[in-house]
Amino acid sequence: MELAIIIAIVVFVLIYRGSVDPQQLYEDNKEFINMLKEEDYDFLAQTKYGSDVDLDLLFLKRIKTTAMVSVIALALVIFNFSWVNLILGAAIVGVIYKSDYTNLKSYYRRNLVKIDQLLPYYLKSIEVLAQHYTIPVAISRSINSAPEVFQDGLRELVTKIDSGDSSITPYTDFAKRYPVRDSMRMMRLLYRLSIGSQENKQEQLLVFSKSVSTLQNKARETMYAGRLKKMENKTLIMLVVTGGGTMVVILLAMAMNIMG
Repeated sequence: MELAIIIAIVVFVLIYRGSVDPQQLYEDNKEFINMLKEEDYDFLAQTKYGSDVDLDLLFLKRIKTTAMVSVIALALVIFNFSWVNLILGAAIVGVIYKSDYTNLKSYYRRNLVKIDQLLPYYLKSIEVLAQHYTIPVAISRSINSAPEVFQDGLRELVTKIDSGDSSITPYTDFAKRYPVRDSMRMMRLLYRLSIGSQENKQEQLLVFSKSVSTLQNKARETMYAGRLKKMENKTLIMLVVTGGGTMVVILLAMAMNIMG
């Protein structure tokens, strides 16, 4: 234990005195360190903290915390080595590293209905603009009025298209970055609409419109189902409390009669 404390103090002092710069260390090895990042981490972080959050700084804090715990765990294993301690130390480090991602995932699940509603309502605005403009222009014009969480991804999508990428990749990259309900399917439909002929545009818009409406209906149904479940839970709690209170009163009355 003493050795673990000493090593942790030494590492802290080196960082505090500037002998080791975590920020520079991260920047120098950013490409490799980011391989540890989950595919949807940036999306989940922006969903919780907003699009202005510094994703690199947020992930660096996570890495620093994990590194400090790793040093302590390693010192403990060296001080009293056993396979049990090694496995336990590795498990603790893994839990600490995953805890931040787990919290973001939990936030996403708690707000799933609200987040999933963002895409269909945004696509509805694209549908209106597509009546007068091409899909890339419609997307470009919609960015400022789009949900904040999508804006960076939309700018990236438009930039890729403007640079000459006429493939489906910019659209699928957007869907991977924002893995909300049916995002991949809807972005593929949007791509097909973008490459369709002008003669069939109205027919393709009709198909796209029906898909967006279906997605909106699903979001509403999920929202109403969630509200209904919440009301049912409250009703159940009320019945349990009322029934429990009634039983307590009856038992107290019986006890008083016996004592009397």
